[in-house]
Amino acid sequence: MQAAQLAEDYPAVSLDTDALDAARLLAEHRLPGLVVTNASGTAVAVLPASQVVRFIVPTYVLDDPALAGVLTESMCDRVSHKLRGKKVRDVIPERLSNVPAVAADDTVVEVATLMARLRSPLIAVMKDEHLIGIITASRLLAATLSDC
Repeated sequence: MQAAQLAEDYPAVSLDTDALDAARLLAEHRLPGLVVTNASGTAVAVLPASQVVRFIVPTYVLDDPALAGVLTESMCDRVSHKLRGKKVRDVIPERLSNVPAVAADDTVVEVATLMARLRSPLIAVMKDEHLIGIITASRLLAATLSDC
């Protein structure tokens, strides 16, 4: 199976989209991440939901996870406070500042390898330098497990 056969349309936000609006889109549609576009509509990055989830956790708890059991503050307040006033460009992880992409004729193994290596929940599928769709980790898993 080739990447083009797995590619599907997928929601996108711009670099200047409000980060809180992007988080709501992720939550409402239960998406693993969002494709991020520049002003001309070209895909330039991926914003994984896991990156937004990091805003729930204070930095000192990330450094010492044992502290997580003693916190009682509201997660909703924490996320909205940390995202308020920020744009998507402010919360994209540096390692995903380019859209992870495969060619339309790449194999499922090539797609899985890139997805795993970059820890990206989304992979862009390109043909002749044009985005033809996105492959999500769940779509990739469904395709590979359908033969089992």
